[in-house]
Amino acid sequence: MAVAARQGRATASPLTSSPVATTTARPGFLGGWLSRIPLPKWALITVAVAVAVLLLLFLICIIKCCCCKKKPKKKERVSLQTVGNSTMASLVQPEMEDLERATEQTGRGKLQYSLEYNFRAQELKVGVKQAAELKAMDTGGTSDPYVIVYLTSDMKKRYETKVYRKTLNPVFNENFTFQVPQAEVPDSTLVMQIYDFNHFAKHDIIGEVRLPLSSVNLQHVIEQWSDLVPASKVKEEQLGEICFSLRYVPSTSKLTVLILEAKKLKRMDSHGLSDPFVKVHLILNRKKWKKKKTSVKKNTLSPYFNEAFVFEVPFNQIQNVDVVISVWDHDKVTKNEPMGKLFLGCRATGKQLRHWSDMLSNPRRLLAQWHSLQPPDVVDKALGLKSHLKLPLPHR
Repeated sequence: MAVAARQGRATASPLTSSPVATTTARPGFLGGWLSRIPLPKWALITVAVAVAVLLLLFLICIIKCCCCKKKPKKKERVSLQTVGNSTMASLVQPEMEDLERATEQTGRGKLQYSLEYNFRAQELKVGVKQAAELKAMDTGGTSDPYVIVYLTSDMKKRYETKVYRKTLNPVFNENFTFQVPQAEVPDSTLVMQIYDFNHFAKHDIIGEVRLPLSSVNLQHVIEQWSDLVPASKVKEEQLGEICFSLRYVPSTSKLTVLILEAKKLKRMDSHGLSDPFVKVHLILNRKKWKKKKTSVKKNTLSPYFNEAFVFEVPFNQIQNVDVVISVWDHDKVTKNEPMGKLFLGCRATGKQLRHWSDMLSNPRRLLAQWHSLQPPDVVDKALGLKSHLKLPLPHR
């Protein structure tokens, strides 16, 4: 009985210990999750490998896309650097000639003017109103503008406005009248040139307005603005320039004319030079009154004289006197030829009148200025000298 009891306990002991062993060895989280999938192990491994391959391919595609996007940028940078600087400059920056041409065409300012034609009197009335935004010609950033007005059909007759000091927006409000037959109107061009006044040098032109009258309806009064353009390249014959000083002392009735120098004179001799000298005439009441002349300077187009002439002119006659300055070419064999003339006085216009007015308003002060020579026949016509009386021829 005891043996049987021991055998029963021995056989029963393994049964009682087995449940304890299974409860202590709990399965892991991944193993529990996999145990729930109704698939064999080999299928799970295949799915895992396929997912890994897909992820790897996806990463490779992303890397390729990034590399392809970066490479063109690098190529663009290289191509821009390899392009020549001159080509890039031509695409981005205009040439200097284009800039200068654009500056020449713009930035000179504009002019306001009016036109009115009287068909009965056959007169053209030109009103120079004002200018605006003129180009600065002086170092101080301003200009001393004035306007010259003329018609191409009669270039001998010119009008000038007053000079306005140190301004780029002058208001002129001056009117000028031209005698223009109606038949000549279509062939005429109105020219208005704005200059910068300079005491001791040649006046610089700021710009001009050229208006063909054939393009204008003169049946009505016209008032408009026009942009200034560079002066026309067509120039009149250049006869040269002369510099001289004027002084008048009322208390002594002394008029002093100091001939200083000339330049750019006309070539009169076969060897391309001239033998210039200067005559100074005084005209009183449109009649020749007094005259003097300088010495002759041989073989030069830029003579220096520095010769002074003193005339006695009573104060009550100074308003009736014209001073005629003429440059001549001396010739021993043939007759001396005039190279150019100009005259000053109360009947003069432009710079000549301004020089004369400055002399009268500054007594005892010697005032020097350069003047351009004009054709002798133009000056003679403007002077309108009275001819000597001639006896009529006897009738046969």
